[in-house]
Amino acid sequence: MIPLNANSLSERKGDLRSRKIARFGLVISLFTVLNIAFLKDDSVAANTTNHYRQWAFIQLNNLDEFYCLDELYFRESRWNPKARNGSHYGIPQGRSKYLQRADGFKQVEWGLKYIENRYGTPCKALQHLKTKSYH
Repeated sequence: MIPLNANSLSERKGDLRSRKIARFGLVISLFTVLNIAFLKDDSVAANTTNHYRQWAFIQLNNLDEFYCLDELYFRESRWNPKARNGSHYGIPQGRSKYLQRADGFKQVEWGLKYIENRYGTPCKALQHLKTKSYH
């Protein structure tokens, strides 16, 4: 049996405290190293993609239509403003050279105008894509 006196308890508390501090330091160090090791430009792109999606929702102001647009643009470009497929550019994958130079927010606006003029709504455009394999 371990004798319990005031000195041994304070030593054990000190030892426990130093082990907790060491463990905390190890966890923080490991977390930092892993974040640096796995940090890629994709993480920045994902945050920007969410901004384009939020901008599209604000422009539409309709949750159902946004869900259709989200699926449509995810299929087309993964919401990547630098996406290119032959002569098609940007988030909406339009044939306009303007989309090659425009930022993602302008591309979303251009795509919404295109969808409105051609199909009326994003849900109709998505339905067209599902039946004809293009929009």
